Amino acid sequence: MISGDRRARLVSVLTLGAALTFPLQAQPAQLPKILSDPATAAANPLPDFSYAGYGFGLAPIPADAGTIVDVTTHGAIPDDGLDDTKAVLRALAAANAVKGKVTLRFPRGRTQITEVLRITRSDITLDGAGNGPGGSELWFPRPLKLIDKSHDFDELREYMVREKKQQVEPEHNIDYLFTEYTWSGGMIYVAPEGSRPVSYDASKDVRDPVLANGVTGKQFGRTLSVDDAAKLKVGDVVQLQWFSVDGPKSQILKSLYGDTDLSIGSHHWTSPNRPVVVQATRVTAVRGKTVTLGDPLLHEVRADQPAVLADWKHLTNVGIQNLRLQFPEAPAFGHHLEQGYNGIYMTGVFDGWVKKLTIDRSDSGILTDNAASLTIADITTTGDRRAHYSVHVGAVHNVLVKDLKVENPVVHPVSINTRSTRSVFLRSIVGTEAIIDQHSGSNHQNLFDAIEMDIDPKLVKGAWQYQLWVGGGAPYWKPGHGLYNTLWNAKLVMPESVPADVTVAITSGLEGPGERIVGLHANRRISVSYNPVPYIEGTGHAVDAAPSLYEYQLARRRR
Repeated sequence: MISGDRRARLVSVLTLGAALTFPLQAQPAQLPKILSDPATAAANPLPDFSYAGYGFGLAPIPADAGTIVDVTTHGAIPDDGLDDTKAVLRALAAANAVKGKVTLRFPRGRTQITEVLRITRSDITLDGAGNGPGGSELWFPRPLKLIDKSHDFDELREYMVREKKQQVEPEHNIDYLFTEYTWSGGMIYVAPEGSRPVSYDASKDVRDPVLANGVTGKQFGRTLSVDDAAKLKVGDVVQLQWFSVDGPKSQILKSLYGDTDLSIGSHHWTSPNRPVVVQATRVTAVRGKTVTLGDPLLHEVRADQPAVLADWKHLTNVGIQNLRLQFPEAPAFGHHLEQGYNGIYMTGVFDGWVKKLTIDRSDSGILTDNAASLTIADITTTGDRRAHYSVHVGAVHNVLVKDLKVENPVVHPVSINTRSTRSVFLRSIVGTEAIIDQHSGSNHQNLFDAIEMDIDPKLVKGAWQYQLWVGGGAPYWKPGHGLYNTLWNAKLVMPESVPADVTVAITSGLEGPGERIVGLHANRRISVSYNPVPYIEGTGHAVDAAPSLYEYQLARRRR
């Protein structure tokens, strides 16, 4: 016998499914029910995604260059065909000696660099003359596999051996260990001095110093009562950390995934000193034992779902802008076998930015980890080498990626990765092999907003179909995502080879619970099948009244 609640959900899904096959037609500009109808909104909450980005989405990216250190004054000569690394490193050392805001300036033309540029201080910008013709090109002719002599990724290497992380493709005679640069490392490496760039060995985990224990706090509210506020002051950047204190029965896992029948992977609780959810935020007010935070709580805080406010070693106000990062023609050995033609690796940063970059022939353009409140804007990735990531959002909070153009073939062209929360891809355009990657591992409350995806459906057994959601991740990190991941007003563009009068089935693999899909539309009729059943509204029609959920919510905050 089917319960009343379940019968209602099935009727709703069947009704939606029938509606999906109707032809496209003009619709009045009205807000979706998930925004306009109180009952629908209450039953299907949407986080406030507008806090993503620099300064919780409201502050402009700093324009003050401060002291300018030009690499040419330290011996770099663009376009001479010679290596400029030592001159650039001298200039970086001079910039590090500056008190206060500093800009490391690159000239027009090609600057050749064959060592990793390590940014380990706050209040620094790497700036050039632009990412287009006549701009500033950083030329990286050698991969990290050759030039990175650090021990930063020893822990990751040991993990891959221990876990037998092998790329196995018998048809291509491939049976090799993953490389450490598959999802980490960059020619421009941003991290606090002496920090741990990756955390794969639980025996090395050490909890961050606790500043206060949370007592009560409401999910999506901004106030938190604590046991003692003596160590907190306005302006502090802290991490709110939830741990799986009761193993697989921990309440935080229910808050993450709801009442799901999906199996929850063991990595959610087998590292007791590693938080399963992390929210880096700023203290904006302290009144007695009540603390106001810069952005809303990801989860409730209570006795059976405890959280701590912890100290966090990080950099702030680090920017990279107006540059072209150029890599050479070189073979791509395959997925997980990347040699390390990676552009930027940014970890341990709060309030940072990367903007106006072209990244050509990279293995991965921009990789992030353990960071928060970043704006990554106006990035174009190009080239013919098949990349792993264009812009990777991993283990981060409140990261805004806007106006990304992916023109190269990429395994994961837009990717929300493990332990990422309330991060946003806004107006991304993926021009080839477009998929959405929601990489398993407690990623939740993330948004793909007003993105445009070029897809090439195939005719299979008489039906046109395309798998749009292709989530990665190992079984011990499943499900594919937690509650409230959202796809809003996405446009699918299909080639003329797809007949104009067919309906194309847009499908997923096994993803995660609580997905919201609103306003998914295309230049052909579509039906949507997502597993497990999501909230779906407005399929086949653009959301004209709120083209961007992020910008709609941001405007509401500003009012």
